[in-house]
Amino acid sequence: MRVAFLLHDLQLSGGVGVVVQHARELVERHDFDVTLVLTHEQEQEPWAFDGLAHLHVEGLAQARAQRFDLAIATWWETTFSLFELHADRYATFIQSLEDRFYPPGVPERSSAALTQGLPIAFVTEARWIADTLRALHPQAPCLFVRNGIDKQVFASPERIDVRLDEPLRIVVEGNPDVWFKNVPSALRCVEHMREPRHLTLVTGNPGRVDSDAPDKIVGPLSHQGMAQLYACSDVVLKLSRVEGMYGPPLEGFHMGATCVTTPVTGHEEYVEHGWNGLVVDWDDERGTARALDLLARDRRLLHFLRTNALETARSWPSWEQAGTFMAAALGTIQRAPAPALGGTRLLMADARVQLEYDRRLAHEQIELRRAARFARVLKRVPLIERAWRARRHPLLRALLRPLRPLLRRLLS
Repeated sequence: MRVAFLLHDLQLSGGVGVVVQHARELVERHDFDVTLVLTHEQEQEPWAFDGLAHLHVEGLAQARAQRFDLAIATWWETTFSLFELHADRYATFIQSLEDRFYPPGVPERSSAALTQGLPIAFVTEARWIADTLRALHPQAPCLFVRNGIDKQVFASPERIDVRLDEPLRIVVEGNPDVWFKNVPSALRCVEHMREPRHLTLVTGNPGRVDSDAPDKIVGPLSHQGMAQLYACSDVVLKLSRVEGMYGPPLEGFHMGATCVTTPVTGHEEYVEHGWNGLVVDWDDERGTARALDLLARDRRLLHFLRTNALETARSWPSWEQAGTFMAAALGTIQRAPAPALGGTRLLMADARVQLEYDRRLAHEQIELRRAARFARVLKRVPLIERAWRARRHPLLRALLRPLRPLLRRLLS
């Protein structure tokens, strides 16, 4: 079967890594011919995924000249290019309901939601996403394929040692600038702890960390580096607000670490409160700190949770097993009758144009609000107002031109 996975880019991220792993398994074990189609031009190739040597990586222009048995979008923006490919069947691999990544009023939010209503097949990694899509679109095929874990990299130990005297070793992973990862709140929770602890923060943006809580900041790390870190840690602290089926706590489980997490979507796939981890309330930083203090004091409870986390990990599928389920799901889509796409191609073309228009309009509104704020400042200070009126003088404009970037930052 010839399959095209449409990707926005091949930058290192969890979602892209899942697609690459599935593609690799389909090629190596199930005789699929897989092409990764990049919908945006790439200036460079800083690709850090294993297995790309066995895959075709092409741009959209090259892929348009070919024909595929199945074309699969992997991110909401890639659905705008999905129907530009010639394929017998179309599908989308959904790793989260992606409109939730954007706050209300942002143009991307409604556009991402629109792509969830396409008359094509859905493949997803989390049971909650499958249940939601089936409720919204009962007529659409929706197949559930769990993500796998690399059991060679995250090689679980036979048993874990009881840790009695060391400080509680905590791992926080994520980008502090991504609001739904909630990393700043996780750091504050650790700051509120009373018991001895050691915090390692894993992030690709260490310069953006505004906290004294981390004892160590590392990253970005390879999967091998993360496995080594989890192996010497006790707790993965994850307070995300939006997830599909998040991997870090599960990877920690494989190496003998438990987790403290919010009840974010996807946690129910493997986290059971009081059995293999602790589930804490939303926005309860003091309560989360007390949960961490409890694990630091009660080493019997900590060992109980870590042991059960390890047992949970043993029953989780490997990438080889997950790849088999993905191959079966794609085969099911290929054998099913072709849906009536009707005007879907034109709809997505119009949606792309509308998104660009909405983005431009939102930018103009931001500029208008910025100008209005500046006008209010001028009215309060007559001297500044007169200076502002004089800005159109050619000599003054030439003098102020180097200061424009600074003025824009001050007014933003």
